[in-house]
Amino acid sequence: MSIALGELAAAVGGRLVSGDPALPIVGAATLETVTAGGITLVDSPDKLPMLDRSPAAAVIVPSDSGKLSLPSIEVADVHAAFATVIQRFRPPRTIPWCGISSQAVIDSSARLAADVAVHPLASIGPDCELAAGVTIHAGVCLMAGCRIGAGTTIFPNAVLYENTVVGERCIIHAGAVLGAYGFGYKVSEGRYALSAQLGWVELGDEVEVGAGTTIDRGTYGGTTIGHGTKLDNLVMIAHNCRLGRHNMICSQVGVAGSTSTGDWVVMAGQVGVRDHVHIGDRAVLGARSGVSNDVEPGKTVLGEPAIDLRDRKLQLATISKLPEMRKDLKYLAGRVEALERASSPAADAA
Repeated sequence: MSIALGELAAAVGGRLVSGDPALPIVGAATLETVTAGGITLVDSPDKLPMLDRSPAAAVIVPSDSGKLSLPSIEVADVHAAFATVIQRFRPPRTIPWCGISSQAVIDSSARLAADVAVHPLASIGPDCELAAGVTIHAGVCLMAGCRIGAGTTIFPNAVLYENTVVGERCIIHAGAVLGAYGFGYKVSEGRYALSAQLGWVELGDEVEVGAGTTIDRGTYGGTTIGHGTKLDNLVMIAHNCRLGRHNMICSQVGVAGSTSTGDWVVMAGQVGVRDHVHIGDRAVLGARSGVSNDVEPGKTVLGEPAIDLRDRKLQLATISKLPEMRKDLKYLAGRVEALERASSPAADAA
């Protein structure tokens, strides 16, 4: 399959700076993986010299990049344009609406809108409610009393425990588990006794839950995820947490029970947050931070324990100088010792 360079420029609303509009382009790939005859992208000026060594036939670049060693298409948004080109060569696979599969198991008390899609081997329990445009993929298990908002998609083998509430236009990826028991125990008569598990999980609208992510139910009420919040793969949100709107929670983050966040909070990969703390609006927790106290709104913290980013950078800069400081310390200690010997009574007598 080939597409003329001029046709691609028109498709992305770009300006063909150089090159033959009829030049055939046979594929699209990143700068590191592009092969002969393909088109690639460069999203920053410092990468433009790399084009001199590229086998690509053409490149998509930011506006005003100027004439380059390859035919180029200038656009305002490089990534949006390149995504359009990728889809011309590799159209996304669409799953046609299948209605309700005869191989799905649906309780007679469940209420499904007319245009819901339920794929084979899905299980929908008693008193569940699915609004318009919901898609339930193969192997999904909705336990009793779940409520799924309009336009939501749940991918294969996700499990929603009883009474889970999902807002509109949400995406729940494969293998996610919502509503499992919280990790709460008390010692009773010489053994661990599970605490009350009477709550539920509730997602706002346009929430995305990554593959393998788990969100535990509240003890008595809801564990809640605010509107627009995005959870990456392999995230753990414990019981009674209350996440605000538009949070961005990256992979392998663990948030302990009864923690709350404001809006637009960012947690980078492998952050750990202890229980019963609050993370303020627009706070940023750097990768692998260990957060044991409240974080003020707008603050960026890093490290274990997590402290203000500027202070952490000063610490790291100091640590990098320790070998040199050690040598200086040994030298100074030797000088002091020599001076002490020189000024001692024995030295004076000699």
